Amino acid sequence: MSGKVVGVIGAGSFGTVVANLLAQNAKVKLYARSSEKITNMRETRTNSGYELHENIEICDDLERIAGECETIFPVVPSSGFRKMMRDLAPYIHPYHTLIHGTKGLDVSLPEGMTIDHPDAEFTRENVKTMSEVIRDESVVVRIGCLAGPNLAKEIGNHQPAATVVASSFDSVIKEGQQLLRSDYFQVYGNKDLIGIELTGVLKNIIALASGALSGLGFGENARAMLISRGLVEMIYLGKALGGNLQAFIGLAGVGDLVATSSSKYSRNFTVGNRLAQGEKLSDIIESMNEVAEGVNTIKIVKKFAEHYGFRAPITETLYKVLTGSMTVKDALTYLMKIPLNVDIDFI
Repeated sequence: MSGKVVGVIGAGSFGTVVANLLAQNAKVKLYARSSEKITNMRETRTNSGYELHENIEICDDLERIAGECETIFPVVPSSGFRKMMRDLAPYIHPYHTLIHGTKGLDVSLPEGMTIDHPDAEFTRENVKTMSEVIRDESVVVRIGCLAGPNLAKEIGNHQPAATVVASSFDSVIKEGQQLLRSDYFQVYGNKDLIGIELTGVLKNIIALASGALSGLGFGENARAMLISRGLVEMIYLGKALGGNLQAFIGLAGVGDLVATSSSKYSRNFTVGNRLAQGEKLSDIIESMNEVAEGVNTIKIVKKFAEHYGFRAPITETLYKVLTGSMTVKDALTYLMKIPLNVDIDFI
């Protein structure tokens, strides 16, 4: 084990799993905002159903995290990511390395306007990935992200898995690999930071659709069709947002898409499944302990595609399901009738 001290900000299920992975190779300070959660973790040495590694120290002080940890892994929902960075920014310096594990988008809108507002506009100027938020809000230069088929429950149970650390800096990729690798967890590198971030964001849309297919009782042929057509849509959207094709056909793209579109452990899959069984979106969200990023991603990407005038049929149709103007069954019927005659036309 190295003598490094590494910070993790966010004590949800994935943040806890990341902290446990890191604790095999370094000492870890795990930050949580909730005083109740902090007390519980300190007393029980468990969180989100996982035992906490002995090398993990629970921390409630961002200044201390920044002061003692040169490498920090923020793993918080996208909706709170910018505020977290603003709270952290006064304490961090250009020598820090931040490798985030958040699979969502940040939208900057006029004060008082939400993403559901009919006049809200979504352009590349106000739709940001988390690495762009880090740049906006801090002096950090060495930035990376984690992406890949990282279902927390399986990793937490020490089942074989892998991730991608993406960064434009080789030193960040190497740092992530050294800190995260273990006998059961492989870490690959990729230089396309924006592209890799977008794979983790956009696959949530298809995972939600896949859950809806499952909720309707359809089988593997239907899922395979959705995943393959979903990958095509992800590539078009990803290129429009600034990513490269290569990011989408590797572990963080196809790998994560297959995992989250097939697993009952995926939060987005669960939302789609429950929608198809007739539950209301508001009831589903209220009953979930953690955020399903795909819900907001669908709203953002639909309006982004609308602004720039390109088609995203799966996203557009799911948007109608989320807003209640189309049932899941009608959505599937509609998608089956779209006259697409070419399989692959982006290579």
